[in-house]
Amino acid sequence: MMSIDPTFVVEKNMFMQNSYPYLEVRRPFILGTREQKWKATIAHRFAELLHTKTGKLTRVYTQNIDGLDRQCDKIPPEKIVNVHGTIGSTACEACGEPVKFDEFCDDVKANIKDIYKIDEDAPKESKPIKCKACGRATVKPRTVLFGSSLPSEFFEKAEEDMPNVDILFVVGTSLLVSPANSLVYNVPESTLRVVVNKDPVGSELGIVYGPAATRDFFAQGAVDEVFLELIEHLGWLQDVSASMDQLPSSSI
Repeated sequence: MMSIDPTFVVEKNMFMQNSYPYLEVRRPFILGTREQKWKATIAHRFAELLHTKTGKLTRVYTQNIDGLDRQCDKIPPEKIVNVHGTIGSTACEACGEPVKFDEFCDDVKANIKDIYKIDEDAPKESKPIKCKACGRATVKPRTVLFGSSLPSEFFEKAEEDMPNVDILFVVGTSLLVSPANSLVYNVPESTLRVVVNKDPVGSELGIVYGPAATRDFFAQGAVDEVFLELIEHLGWLQDVSASMDQLPSSSI
């Protein structure tokens, strides 16, 4: 089935019947997340600085499931909304029982085979990782599967936040995915919208580009380069330099 439709592996009905395909495909990403194989970028660090320097960060809404925002540990967890869930937090899909991420990673390493043939110590065959609460083999990262509803937190926080937003940063997105793209038109008409992207996006959602724009600003370019320039203008470059060893090579 995966060769016909690769999305089959992240379909809820499939996972509830057989969790192995999902866990086998995700194995290196789950373990790599614990090892922080991938690092938060300058764009992530800008959000962190916005909070620590000004206290004006309302919320970070992210469609990414990589959990990199959580590496910015000076941003309170309640200020991050993972619209499609995150790979860095785990629970039982059947009963909702939370599972410690480190404990889950240990189980994945010991029980889930490596279909990529990278880990020589991986088991030859997968064995079930059962929920200690309900006994079903349905423990997984808190990513949203096809056929599942988005976390209610997104709708609740968006309703709370959007009426009071002064500036909305729209960063590195196509703005094609609903309902996350609704944030751009659910802010007041007085809200400034800053699009940080290589290409203009969201015209069909009401974002205006060019001389006619009164509330919309297009910061065109690579996301990290744009935010590095902004950080420099704000006088925060020394703060970024202090955490240089925590940045990925692509951001340096």
